[in-house]
Amino acid sequence: MNHGPADQGPDTRGPDGLGSEELALRRMLHHAVQDVAPSDGTLEHLRRAVPARRARKRQAVVGVAAAVLFVGTAIPALVHVSSATGPGADPSVAGHASQTQGGASRGKDPAGGQSGVAGSAGTAEDQERADPEKTPQDTESGAATGSAPGAGPSASSAVEIPACTAKQLGPAVASSAAPDSTGVVYGSFRVTNLSSHGCTVTGPGSVVATPQGAADATRIGTARHAAGDAAAGLPDPSLETASLALSPGSAYEVQFAWVPSETCPTTPGGTTGAGTGGGPSPTPSPTEDTAATGGPSTVDGDTGTTTQSVTAEGPADGSVSVTYTPEGGSGSATATVSDACAGTVYWTGVLAGSE
Repeated sequence: MNHGPADQGPDTRGPDGLGSEELALRRMLHHAVQDVAPSDGTLEHLRRAVPARRARKRQAVVGVAAAVLFVGTAIPALVHVSSATGPGADPSVAGHASQTQGGASRGKDPAGGQSGVAGSAGTAEDQERADPEKTPQDTESGAATGSAPGAGPSASSAVEIPACTAKQLGPAVASSAAPDSTGVVYGSFRVTNLSSHGCTVTGPGSVVATPQGAADATRIGTARHAAGDAAAGLPDPSLETASLALSPGSAYEVQFAWVPSETCPTTPGGTTGAGTGGGPSPTPSPTEDTAATGGPSTVDGDTGTTTQSVTAEGPADGSVSVTYTPEGGSGSATATVSDACAGTVYWTGVLAGSE
């Protein structure tokens, strides 16, 4: 039986340290592939494939970093939205947070692998395998023009409440209190939504001060309330709101304060005097006579003496009418401040009315 060259004589080693069997196998392999030659364009393909592979690796690293960034920003936003409660919470923020979280979760497949941006690199590799002639520049441009993970239609926002109209708001109701120890008069205007639908107050309206009687129009003004001004009894400006949603039956307020700068001037009074007549009055009963320099006088029929009545000095009759007109032109209201001749009307913006 022929067992091959290994059975003929002792084991000998070739110059490369290989045994006879290994040398025989080597010769057989060389003989099997001696007719194999590379196809045309193989070298050119390798020159393109090596840079393309490097580009895919870079894209994979960038994709992983982007996915981590999405997850890192989505979690704080979700925590912030979940902690926001009360009527002032904005539902559009919650929708945005849920969209962001969804965009980040799409970056992970059920097996725990990473997809999303990193998955685009795998897609480029598949395209490279399908089309070996594609260059790295084509692959990178395709990744750049592709849509980012999480892109798509935005979350639907809450339906906006329309602005209040004159038909929805009832006429304003004015109220005022007595002057305090410093002479400041505080008051308010209250406006109610009388309709069956909610609406939004979009502005504070307007306030006009009108002098009456002895009030001096050049010394009367209006000003919006600000922190530290003379109307310390008005609510802090931080409580005002630029817009306020009114449900049916709810109301808002605009408060004001009249701060006098001067008191009303005093009116001149009459003088007291007496005169003696030349004889008894022709009439037995007292009669009234109007003196040119004073008030009415009485004439004593027995003595003929005329006595002038006394008119005391006092403040002039002056007042200020404070008129408020709501935003949208609904019915206005007027509050009248008595004994007011010079000063300033300070008024607030929109304040949520107490139920």
